[in-house]
Amino acid sequence: MIQKLGIEESEVSEFNRVLYKNYGTSMAGLKAVGYDFDNDDYHSFVHGRLPYENLKPDPVLRNLLLSLPIRKVIFSNADEIHVAKVLRKLGLEDCFDGIVNFESLNPTNKTSNNFDGGYLVRSGSRTAINLDATNGCSSLLPKSPIVCKPFEDAFEQAFKIANINPHKTLFFDDSTRNIECGKSIGLHTVLVGTSRRTKGADYALENIHNIREAFPELWDADEISKNIKCSENVAIETPVTA
Repeated sequence: MIQKLGIEESEVSEFNRVLYKNYGTSMAGLKAVGYDFDNDDYHSFVHGRLPYENLKPDPVLRNLLLSLPIRKVIFSNADEIHVAKVLRKLGLEDCFDGIVNFESLNPTNKTSNNFDGGYLVRSGSRTAINLDATNGCSSLLPKSPIVCKPFEDAFEQAFKIANINPHKTLFFDDSTRNIECGKSIGLHTVLVGTSRRTKGADYALENIHNIREAFPELWDADEISKNIKCSENVAIETPVTA
């Protein structure tokens, strides 16, 4: 935002917070309020600075996924290159049956945006979103051309792309916003990274390595054939050191 879009460094933190809160990703927010840039360039610049070297192979998760006798699909806001790199670093590149990513959700979106004015305020070198213009109503914010979680249209597109029936799907995510939206449109939900269930979470799983202890029925073909039935009152706390 500073180097490529010329936004003042002192404003970036708050600007980014508002964009992320209202649009799910900074990129979607920037496009919504009028910035025009190439999506591939954005991803290359932002993800190119990530410390991928910190990611190590996860043989425990790999064995769990390979032994799980049901279809497994990744649903990510990230671009294809980033997803592939992360999977390769974790040693999980052959553990999934499909991937829904940024390109899947935005197949023709390159640099266009739907900005119609009135919300992006530029004064000299200063740039800010004029939230007062919306009178506190998020529905009045300019629409982003980017499709992404945690919004329903992203989930609905993912269901079509991956041929998924949400009522027969267990959805794992570490974002409470994604979990809440997923639950609202029919998914059975598992909040990962905590033992505390939040709104929309059928389950809370502190460590993904404990998936087999938490859901042994997923490894039982007879149980799978009966469909997944999630309890509304379960939180699982099973810390593991891997």
